[in-house]
Amino acid sequence: MPNARIRLIAPSGYAHDPDAMMRGVARLREAGCTVENLDVLGRAQLRFAGSDAERAGDINALATLDELPDIALVTRGGYGAARLLGQLDYGALRERLAHSNLALVGHSDFTALQLALYARSGVRSFAGPLLADLGAEPCPTYTWEHFWSTLSADASVATWAGAGDAGLDVQGPLWGGNLAVLCSLLGTPYFPAIDGGILFVEDLAEPPFRIERLFYQLHLSGVLGRQRALVLGDFHACRPGPRDNGYDLDAAFAQLARMAGVPVIHGLPHGHAARQLTLPFGAQARLRVSGGEARLECTGYPHMSP
Repeated sequence: MPNARIRLIAPSGYAHDPDAMMRGVARLREAGCTVENLDVLGRAQLRFAGSDAERAGDINALATLDELPDIALVTRGGYGAARLLGQLDYGALRERLAHSNLALVGHSDFTALQLALYARSGVRSFAGPLLADLGAEPCPTYTWEHFWSTLSADASVATWAGAGDAGLDVQGPLWGGNLAVLCSLLGTPYFPAIDGGILFVEDLAEPPFRIERLFYQLHLSGVLGRQRALVLGDFHACRPGPRDNGYDLDAAFAQLARMAGVPVIHGLPHGHAARQLTLPFGAQARLRVSGGEARLECTGYPHMSP
């Protein structure tokens, strides 16, 4: 396991569970890593991890550090990243990061920054565990092992029991993230124009009818139809309400399959769940489904040197 240099960044919510954060730091240190910028764990302003300027500064600082860390790790999600998009120095970030091996890792609300950095600067990142996830109890062994195996090599492979089009074999850039955050940037300069991609999405605590509505937004905007495949991750706690009259997540996904116009693959271990893959956003990917199993291969992304 690499002895990585890790810098914490907190672009969204404050550290409301300090015990989980410190367990995450302790586990990283036990693995031989150095963990920097711990001050962000003590910042709080309303629901955010500090002021907008402080949180944007976490990202902009990556363009001015004398030496880049191996990993810039997001502490937690929540909300707040969208407030920072107009404050980032995309030119400086492009110059310093676009061709570096820095692994910028997070998910959930961090999706907004991943989309914006890719659209405006060509900076690739990773949809992967937050510091809070690495500090979860019990220790998330599957998440931990895939995190390191992905960041330590220039290629990664993930397999899972998939539901969808048997015999599928497609290639394209891998991209996506939290469904609600992704849709919130449609029509803005921070939404990347990606055609022929493999789009992955997940979400948390959205009622099924809202999930369907978000998919229709992707469909009606033309984004969904331009992809090679749609891959569904974890949709945790997305439960119907008392007036839904039997309309549940399965019903929403059935409607998605009818209207999507592209293959829809289920079961990706990613999102707000205990088992979480680390997915290289912007990497070249190949997705195959055969015999009830999906296989996702990714190449050509930032990674740590051996």
